[in-house]
Amino acid sequence: MSKADEVFIGSIDQGTSSTRFLIFNVKGQIVASHQCEYQNQYPKAGWVEKDPNEILDSVETAVVGACRRFNSLGYDAKQIKSVGITNQRETTVAFDSETGEPLANAIIWNDVRTKDLVHKLIDEAGSASRFATINGLPITTYFSAVKMRWMLENQPEVQAARERGTLRFGTIDTWLIYKLTGNYVTDVTNASRTMLMDIKNFKWSSVCMEFFGVKESELPEIRSSAEVYGSIREGRLAGIPIAGCLGDQQAAMVGQSCFEAGEAKNTYGTGCFMLFNTGNQPIFSKNGLLTTVGYKLGPNAEPKYALEGSIAVAGSAIQWLRDKIGLIFSASEIGFLSDSVEDNGGVYFVTAFSGLFAPYWRDDARGCIVGLTQYATRGHIARATLESVCYQTRAILDAMRKDSGTDLRRLRVDGGMTNSEQAMQIQADILGIEVVRPEMRETTALGAALAAGLAVGVWQDEAELRQVAQSNVSAFWSRITDEKRKEMLDGWEKAVKRSLDWA
Repeated sequence: MSKADEVFIGSIDQGTSSTRFLIFNVKGQIVASHQCEYQNQYPKAGWVEKDPNEILDSVETAVVGACRRFNSLGYDAKQIKSVGITNQRETTVAFDSETGEPLANAIIWNDVRTKDLVHKLIDEAGSASRFATINGLPITTYFSAVKMRWMLENQPEVQAARERGTLRFGTIDTWLIYKLTGNYVTDVTNASRTMLMDIKNFKWSSVCMEFFGVKESELPEIRSSAEVYGSIREGRLAGIPIAGCLGDQQAAMVGQSCFEAGEAKNTYGTGCFMLFNTGNQPIFSKNGLLTTVGYKLGPNAEPKYALEGSIAVAGSAIQWLRDKIGLIFSASEIGFLSDSVEDNGGVYFVTAFSGLFAPYWRDDARGCIVGLTQYATRGHIARATLESVCYQTRAILDAMRKDSGTDLRRLRVDGGMTNSEQAMQIQADILGIEVVRPEMRETTALGAALAAGLAVGVWQDEAELRQVAQSNVSAFWSRITDEKRKEMLDGWEKAVKRSLDWA
């Protein structure tokens, strides 16, 4: 096959602190990519926001950079058959349908400005889980509907757009597809994170919309995760269809080929997210987990559901050590530092900068480092930082075991922190099961590309997708005794108790 005959799929990976555009070949290998980092704004304690146009600009920068590299290799953008989008979920944009411009900054998923509103809504509802059998989610600061309600109550521009009938809400996928193609849509995975979609029929719930005060005319059309949503109107990718869309964690689930009930993956990014495939029926958690849509790979495809546990702070704790405290100079240094000590020296770091997510769900928790003595060094704090993510992953895994009645024997992992051999060994030690890391770590972007390629016939079915997604892996096994593991876990639980009731 000549270079001109080769076929490629593009993937926009829009994350919390950066945007990337990656171009994959039919074997799932990255041919070209470009990353554009950016900073969110923190106007008040607990507030996290970003100008939606700057997010859009970061996409355009990433696309141009990757296409330049692609062209330098002797390829043409016309060889890209479709583009997939994967995005930070729950982050909420309000824009005007007449001008196409944002009405305010996007409220980022880990923003906690809605804390007081959440407590008020829970009082009104009678329980945080009042609507969980409809939308799979508890009422917390995390999800989009509460952010929409806050905007309606606190931002005059949003209120005025509602009065004009031009108000439109959307998650980041909706904003990008709207600006790139002109169409106002979302997919089932992103819609399932709003608290407004009935996860059994994939329609906006009138009960949830009424409670949160959002109108159906202000919400996008819900589509599957693999179909053509429209063609890109201008720029390097003009004329190419956007044909795949999944929230970032669901995209990683597809990229890890977790297509069967009982398979699970954990993604270590800014936050940390574990998804457990429960098959074609939702399981409603009794142990603090979320019920979410895993994916629906085509308009007529059978949906798959998942249990999810989320950790608010993972890689961002390492960034905090680097940028705010100056304990390390680069993210890669944390592994070497943690290896400089045999254990945590009794030091525990509960990284609850924005409260604790699943299975704790305590928005009054705040970060704390406990167990410090004069013996403690930079190495102990570095190790405690890595361990914090691993302990919270263990708590989620225990909850999944209880809800599903299934003992996981293997956890598939991906994301930035998995580049650290030390972090993955600590994870295996704390879990006591096999931790499997793929050679190709960009599973989130790959998942969106797989969906987009499936929609336009580059791949035909899940069996082909699994072949593409599977690659060489590294496996990590526990090196500690059960007694040592219990001692470590008991210390962690004591540390969590110290982090509560601060806000």
